[in-house]
Formats: sequence, C-alpha cells, structure tokens
Amino acid sequence: MEFKVLASGSSGNCYRINDGQTELLLECGISLRQIREGLDFRLSSVAGCLCTHLHQDHAKSCKDLLHAGVNIYTSQGTIDALGLTGHRVHAVAALQWFSIGTWRILPFGTEHDVPEPLGFVLESSGDRALFATDTAYIRYQIPGLTHIFIECNYDLDVLNESVRQGRVDPVVKRRIIRNHMSLQRVKAFLRANDLSQVKQIWLLHLSADNSDMGRFKREIQALTGKEVYVA
Repeated sequence: MEFKVLASGSSGNCYRINDGQTELLLECGISLRQIREGLDFRLSSVAGCLCTHLHQDHAKSCKDLLHAGVNIYTSQGTIDALGLTGHRVHAVAALQWFSIGTWRILPFGTEHDVPEPLGFVLESSGDRALFATDTAYIRYQIPGLTHIFIECNYDLDVLNESVRQGRVDPVVKRRIIRNHMSLQRVKAFLRANDLSQVKQIWLLHLSADNSDMGRFKREIQALTGKEVYVA
C-alpha cells in the first residue's frame, strides 16, 4: 500500500492511496491544478475520490474533479450541501460496504459539525487502512488494521496556553475540541485497538498553531513502537 500526501492542514487536504492496482484520492481540498501536479499529471489513473465532508479544505475540487471525469464518493449530506450532480456522484452510507476496483471500503460516522461526515476503512490485498480526519474522536474499535491515517490536530496543553496568551478565542477553542482530534484522543484510540498488525501510522491535519510535529511523532512512536510519519 502506497500513501502520498498532496496537502494536509487547514489550508487544504488531499492524499493518494494505491494498492498497486487501483489508485484513489482521499479528499480534494486543494485546486484541481495542484491535484494534477501532485499526481504528476496522471489524473486519468485515479479511479475515484473519497470525500469525508463538505468543508472546502476537504472538498474544494469536488465539482472540478467531476468535470474532469473522476467519480466522487461521499455521503448524501455532503452531496446535498455541495450541490453535486451527475452520474459520477456516488452516495455512500455509514457501515455499508462498497467497492472501487480492487478496494473494499467501509464508511463510518465521525464527529464533526456538518451533515453526515464520514471516515473510511479501506481493504485490499490483505491490508486494512483507517482514514479519519476532522473528527473529535472515533467511536469504533477496528480490528486487523495494517495502516492508520489519522488526524492529530492539536495538543490540549498547547491549545490551553494559546487561549491564556490570547492567540485563540475561547469560543474557537470549544469548536476545535468538539470537531478535531487531539494528541490525547489519538493516543486513547491507539490504546483501545489491537495494533499488532500495524505497519505504519500517519498523523494528519496538524494545526499550525496548536501542535508540535516533532513531539507528536516521538510520543506516538514511544506509545506504539510503530513507524510514524507526519503529513
């Protein structure tokens, strides 16, 4: 399984995942031009794009990808909110499996302030990957994971210090906590799951102001003993 970061963070999110036979995009929160460049101008090789929710840093290029001939897979709530139409738009539902090429995919509900946000479990060739971003926490235990691609947006102590110093408004802090995954919650998820088969953990969507990339990587490595990468 190959994973490539085209963009990650509040300014835009887009990732490519490839099992050697079917190539997918996860999110499309950057311009179509940037996506083409990130794919070395091989957009035609993409079998589809999974989109977790409607916010522009995740869904900016949905309509442009449709016009370019790429299928979009997302929830009905996201489809309705973005006004997506056409035969390349595919509504998927939480806890209902579907397939794209050689991938089997299970959407699941996440915790975010939009209609029907989703995360995804992706299976192919004996690998099972979790993709979850923009969620306060993950309510499920997921057995058999080999790859984990998970939001690690902020550290609660850093966020509290930002509030004390006036860099973050208390109202913004409450929204962050209700909608994004902290380092502490990532650790809780990892402790709650069997990591014996996990090969790699990728930390996604770090906050520019309320995270510490080096410390996050060190602490997750120390907790899990796994290969850890930061997008």
